[in-house]
Amino acid sequence: MPNSSKGSSPKKPDLAGIRFIEVTRETRGRFEDLFEQPGAPKYCWCMAWRHSSREHMQNGEKKRMMLARIDGRTPVGIVAELGGETVGWCSVAPRDTYRRLWKEQDNGEKDVWSIVCFYVPRSLRGGGLASSLLDAAITHAFAKGARVVEAYPVDAAAPSYRFMGFRDMFVARGFHEIGTAGTRRHVMRLEQ
Repeated sequence: MPNSSKGSSPKKPDLAGIRFIEVTRETRGRFEDLFEQPGAPKYCWCMAWRHSSREHMQNGEKKRMMLARIDGRTPVGIVAELGGETVGWCSVAPRDTYRRLWKEQDNGEKDVWSIVCFYVPRSLRGGGLASSLLDAAITHAFAKGARVVEAYPVDAAAPSYRFMGFRDMFVARGFHEIGTAGTRRHVMRLEQ
């Protein structure tokens, strides 16, 4: 992964050879490698929306729970690979594999997939990797049978929940807003 010195802007990656890989039992090593890197979100292992908010788990427990989901063949998301190195993550999975994501959510709806998290290492931010991950996540969800892809992004100026993506990125891909989740997150959908 390219490094950037303090004070310089991140190097824009050449995304020409990027590949997107579903995280499965067979590919989970790529996911683990990414989350074990310095600066990666190993404090959450992308379990924030996958367990009760009342549960207080240690990082090791979160990792074990995520790997158990992967080993149990529960869809969890995709990773981006560039030059043989895992460089990004998007949590995209059936909505019913997450805890409740917004107050007015209709849990009776079928074939809804949710995008709840992106991780792009700081050195690669601003170069279009998150947008590429979003495109791949949408394609992945529809290929796996989603009728609707739902997301919960924030405005670019939001001080929190930025890991859920920015609203404009979703609007540019045809998502429309159907409500809000809390005071910052927009509930947005794209139908097949």
